[in-house]
This record gives sequence, C-alpha cells and structure tokens, in this order.
Amino acid sequence: MKPIPYWLDTAPSAPDRTALALDGRTDVAIVGAGLTGLSAAVHLARRGAQVTVLEQDTVGWGASGRNGGMATTGLAIGFLTAVARYGIPTAKASFLAYNDAIDTVEKLITEEGIDCDFERNGKLNLACRPSHYERLARTHEALHDLIGYETKLIPKEDIRSEIGSDYYYGGMADPQGAGLHVGKFVRGLADTAERLGVRILEKAPVTGVRRISGQLHDVTTPVGTLRADQVLFASGAYTGSSFRWLRNRIVPVGSFIIVTEPLDQDVVDQLMPTRRMASDSKNILYYFRITPDNRLLFGGRARFAMSSPESDLKSGRILRKGMLSVFPQLEDVRIDYCWGGLVDISMDQMVHAGEHEGLFYSACYSGHGVQMATHMGSRMADVMDGKPEANIWRGMNFPRVPGHFGPPWFLPFAGAYYRALDALT
Repeated sequence: MKPIPYWLDTAPSAPDRTALALDGRTDVAIVGAGLTGLSAAVHLARRGAQVTVLEQDTVGWGASGRNGGMATTGLAIGFLTAVARYGIPTAKASFLAYNDAIDTVEKLITEEGIDCDFERNGKLNLACRPSHYERLARTHEALHDLIGYETKLIPKEDIRSEIGSDYYYGGMADPQGAGLHVGKFVRGLADTAERLGVRILEKAPVTGVRRISGQLHDVTTPVGTLRADQVLFASGAYTGSSFRWLRNRIVPVGSFIIVTEPLDQDVVDQLMPTRRMASDSKNILYYFRITPDNRLLFGGRARFAMSSPESDLKSGRILRKGMLSVFPQLEDVRIDYCWGGLVDISMDQMVHAGEHEGLFYSACYSGHGVQMATHMGSRMADVMDGKPEANIWRGMNFPRVPGHFGPPWFLPFAGAYYRALDALT
C-alpha cells in the first residue's frame, strides 16, 4: 500500500522546478501552485502579465492533488439552507456558480488540450436515513420550483440502478457533475502556464509579505525576495502565518482517501453502473467514485484530525471498514493507496474571495475545490485586472474562527459534535 496520492503517483512525471534563487520584480506573485494559483496564472498570462508562482512544496502537492477528483454541482451547505440563509436570488446565483465552475474546468481542458480523463457522468447524493431522503426530495422540488433546475430522485427500491449496495435509503442524481484525473489536470495546468511564460518556483515557501504601497508588496522566501505589483494568496488550508488574517478564518480539516487495486469490469459495473461521483448525507460523510483505471476511490472525514503518516493510516483503516459497510462484496480486495490532506472550510461553509489590505485571496472551497478553485482562479484574474464584479462572492462577510490563532486545537471537539449529530439524525 502506497501512502501517497494515487493521482500524483499515476500522473505523468513533472520537471524539477526547485527554486535556487529569487530576486527582481514581477507583475503578479501567486502563493500556491494548486488549482486556484495555476488557473489564475494561466488566465493572467494570457493577458500578457508577467506571473511568478511560489510553491512551498511541489505543483499540486496540497489539496489540489489530494482530493477525490470530483467536479460536482451544488453548495456545501445545500440549496435549502442557502435559501433560508440568503434568500432565493443569492442561493440561485451561488448554486449555479458551481455549474459555471465545471464549465470553466471543461473549457480549460479543451482549449489547452489537457489529457485528464474528464467525463461528465453526473453527481449522486445518497441518503443515510429515511429523513435524509425526505430532505433530498424537498431539495429536488425546490430546485425545480424556485430556479427551474432539474435533478432525478432515486427511491430506495431503485437504488441498485445507481449503486451496487443496499446501504442507502435513496438518492438524488444531478447529470451535470463530472470526474477527472486531477493529478493529470493540475500538472497539465502547470505545463500550460509555463508555455505562456509563467515562472513556477517549487520549494519556495513564502515566509513574509511586506506592503510597500497599495497592492505593491515584497514577497520573501528562503531563496530571496521578489517585488510584486499584485499578490494572490491561493494556498487554502496550507496558508501560513505570512497571511495571518486569512489563516485565522480557515478551518483546516483532514480528509482521507483509500483506493483499491484495479477491479474487474463486471465488478465495476455492479458497484457503480452509471459512474457518477457519489457522496452521502452524513456530516462525517463518505464520498466515492470509480477511477479512470477501474479502481474504487473511497474517502471521507474519517477523523477530525490533521493529516500525517500516522493519522492517514488510522483513517485508512476506518475508511476500509466504512467501504465494506457500503460494499461488503469488496472484503477480499486489496487497498493500493492511502493518503490524507487538508480541506479549507470557513465558519459559514461558503467560498470567500477578495482583497484585504492590498492582498488578494480565494479560499474555503469546503471540499468542492476541484471545480471552484479552477473557476475562482479565472475569476480572480479578472478581479486583479480591474473587474471586481467577476467575483460572485464579493461582499460576503468572512467570519474569523473564534480562538483560532495557529494549529486547530478545536478539531477533536468539532469531530465529537458532528459524530453525535450524525447519531441523532
């Protein structure tokens, strides 16, 4: 079993971009070589900007290479909660932004010829309780009645048409969701950015940012200092103390994944005949899909803990048990990969993007980052080019996490709360 992300292990090899020295000036410095940063770099470079991307590790090392490879529709808080919290117009715009985001991913892949197994097979929400299915039914009706958006309800007696398991009490399918090989995608974006003249420097963590005036900053790394006319923080849950204002508003939650050995075609057809991207209705949820080479990827918030080799293995054992509760027919199947990473979540579980004291940022995708990170990279390129209206999340209050000044000491308490909530509901 490999303790590394399947996506990065099975993507084409990447060149060594280790930074040896850094000085001079750039139009835009981007902190983080993940999907947000690389998408922003591509879109800015297309307009002629000189762009430098600074990455503390390697391209796609963080959340962008550690996720489930799902580009799906819908808000983390759910459409009904969004309507209750923000009203119908804002809920509609926020919900549909995720469809726009999947379109952005597909457009980039097509325009740049990135080979990453993109397929729009749909999204499947699965109900863990009868009451959860009733809520899915209300969501289905509200989407149709309030914004004219069509989904498909799958009652429990028909669930085998979507998934080879009787674990769930029904589901709701949305045909607009997509899946892709995210390792190939993020490395393809990096190659595209470099073809456009972007400079990508790895092993160059940002240790300090000093404001000179307006949006002009000096950005410091262990290999030198760069003066940038604009700076975009695209580091998500891996944001360091160099941008404390952002870090103290992000809850970094561990998300963990296991991937099986390749499965026979008949087994794959039984497990997930429609090949949709699936997730269930618990707070500490499971999500799963079939990979391009016929493995089952199975992930979730197995433990409310940070990712580390020991934590990842503990979570992997929990996830295997969960996988067998959903798919007991996989008892004898080998697990080939097990890894973890951090998801950036805000207190309100909404995306937040904008400018603070001359620094631009986009973060808090709440586990929906493949599509929204890519989309917001393109949108922030517009914002930095003088088009603030391109940011659909502008003006949204970005609450600070109470008592959060560094490592998230509160995660075990949050985990206990959500486990109790799942048990009660």
